[in-house]
Amino acid sequence: MLGPTWAHAQAVALAGVLGSKALIVVNANPPKAVGAGDEFQGVKVIAVAKDEATVEIQGARRTLRLGEAPVSVGGRSGSGKRILLVADGRGHFVNSGTINGQVMQYMVDTGASTVAIGRPDAERMGLNYQSGQPVRMNTANGVAQGWRMKLDSIRIGDVEVFGVEAIVTSQPMPYVLLGNSFLNEFQMTRTNDQMVLEKRH
Repeated sequence: MLGPTWAHAQAVALAGVLGSKALIVVNANPPKAVGAGDEFQGVKVIAVAKDEATVEIQGARRTLRLGEAPVSVGGRSGSGKRILLVADGRGHFVNSGTINGQVMQYMVDTGASTVAIGRPDAERMGLNYQSGQPVRMNTANGVAQGWRMKLDSIRIGDVEVFGVEAIVTSQPMPYVLLGNSFLNEFQMTRTNDQMVLEKRH
């Protein structure tokens, strides 16, 4: 017997651990407690530890960790419409994605007008920011130099947005700040520690 095939991309996250069961979230549906050896919506739990769970999805094993963003499985490249984010212990939405195909760590910042990238990250990602428009920015440490540029693409899971405005700051930053030049492409819904971004177009 063949199991069900999941044609659409699935976002799978670990919401918590209850004893020997993992609280699994699939596509922003309510969490379900699943024990080792059991299956839920095509996600089979292999092992459960203190703050992580090993699961098998479409024959591939993945490790889900508490506080990390959902693992996206299946679906065509860049064809997704929905991003599910889970807040960390400080209430921040932090995860990894790609800018122009290069891996970056980001934090959602609804107070920032554009995506903001520290210069060391921009250089690591090979962004040609110095050909961008120079800008002066007011920061907590005074006025700083920056460069305004257009990013080819930002991708999170199987969702990709093209031609996103960004500012590269001369100062290093712990994360890329995902500001409204990216977030305005989405309808945003927040429930407790989960945020869902639904693409508008």
